[in-house]
Amino acid sequence: MLEKKREARAGRGGRIKTPSFLKNLRGVRNWKEASAWLEWRGIEDIECITPDQAGVARGKMMPTKKFTSNTSLALPSAVFMTTISGDYPENSASFVYPEDDGDLKLVPDLSTLSVVPWETDPTAQVICDLVHQDGRSVEFTPRNVLKRVIAQYAGHGLKPIVAPEIEFYLVHKNPDPDYPLTPPVGRSGRPIGGGQGYSIAGVNEFDELIDDIYHFSETQGLEIDTLIHEEGAGQLEINLRHGDPVELADQVFLFKRTIREAALKHDTYATFMAKPIQGQPGSAMHIHQSVIDIKTGRNVFSDAEGRETDTFRHFIGGMQRHIPNALVMLAPYVNSYRRLTPSASAPVNTRWGYDNRTTAFRVPRSDPNARRIENRVPSSDANPYLALAASLAAGLAGILEKIEPDAPSGSAVNEDRIELPRGLLEAVALFEQDASLAAILGESFVGTYAAIKRQEFETFMEVISPWEREYLLLNV
Repeated sequence: MLEKKREARAGRGGRIKTPSFLKNLRGVRNWKEASAWLEWRGIEDIECITPDQAGVARGKMMPTKKFTSNTSLALPSAVFMTTISGDYPENSASFVYPEDDGDLKLVPDLSTLSVVPWETDPTAQVICDLVHQDGRSVEFTPRNVLKRVIAQYAGHGLKPIVAPEIEFYLVHKNPDPDYPLTPPVGRSGRPIGGGQGYSIAGVNEFDELIDDIYHFSETQGLEIDTLIHEEGAGQLEINLRHGDPVELADQVFLFKRTIREAALKHDTYATFMAKPIQGQPGSAMHIHQSVIDIKTGRNVFSDAEGRETDTFRHFIGGMQRHIPNALVMLAPYVNSYRRLTPSASAPVNTRWGYDNRTTAFRVPRSDPNARRIENRVPSSDANPYLALAASLAAGLAGILEKIEPDAPSGSAVNEDRIELPRGLLEAVALFEQDASLAAILGESFVGTYAAIKRQEFETFMEVISPWEREYLLLNV
């Protein structure tokens, strides 16, 4: 239908010369181009979305005509002070809930405009930033937190480059939270088993679903580097190409939506919980990081002769010192800490090493121009904007404070004593005490986020678990 409309506009037998920004799915630069982009695709509705503290898409949906008429968009500030269960934190010394719950303005980032391929009616989506009514950036919203970190790198003539890897599980559809999750049934008709790391046959079990993930992604302008089957039963991993941290966080944000929608189309759940199935490996969001000099474009982790630099060592030193204090941004829920145990094949330390996957911070094999540091601590349940902000903030603190790392580890270290916080409350307490992180991330964000996490823990404590009924009911 759309092709026929285009032919009619061009005249019988004629062809339309398509502007480059219409071909480029993520190339819109201004409202004039946005209007043309929407008209070209016959878009009827727009989803104006932004990530909340959990990374959940919040926003408003409206007809295209209203969107292009410069309509003022707003969301209540309370949206960004809400726990994952919909509760609100209590007032404290570092957090006071605003009495007026005033509106925050949504400002569309038109470069993120893309179609929503799973909708039946022609629909587009655009990621928005949040500003106060007077135009000031809202300090405690996730996308702005990451932008603040990037701006501080720029103030020192530096630009970070990242490449996330996201693990997730496909699980049998189960609407009852009282029952454990189970692996799905693949095309073979049999439940998926574990031990399928890098198995092509394991990936092929979900051929049609994965085809939809690729199709949905391509339609949105999202670029998958590789896709593999991980060790867990029905556990997959998607690797993204390296690039600008905000753009990559946007991609992870949209990928999570995309993968869930593709799974639902096949009557399956996709979950990014850190530890969804007992006895199976947890799901991580590994972050590869390097830093370039803005003027020269050179990777500052390597000198002219290809050797490691002081900046490289200090970045590692910063992560070793500050990542435990930022862990609540990388492991944001009670469930996240079930992954960070010696039995879960996850890092439980602050060690680093060359191509050593048992360390928290791995230096992969590469040529000097591609020298990078992989942070293996974050779990896939983390808000991508906040996980990237925390990891890069720790590295920047190390550079500014000239923190020297310890010696690299050449042996397995993930079965040693646990060097990370063991639970949510301990992680929150360390988070609030780190003045270096607060200076980079913003005091307003630190107070708000800590209050939300404390309230989530209180909500969790209201639930009686099967373990308690199993071992305490008749024994104590």
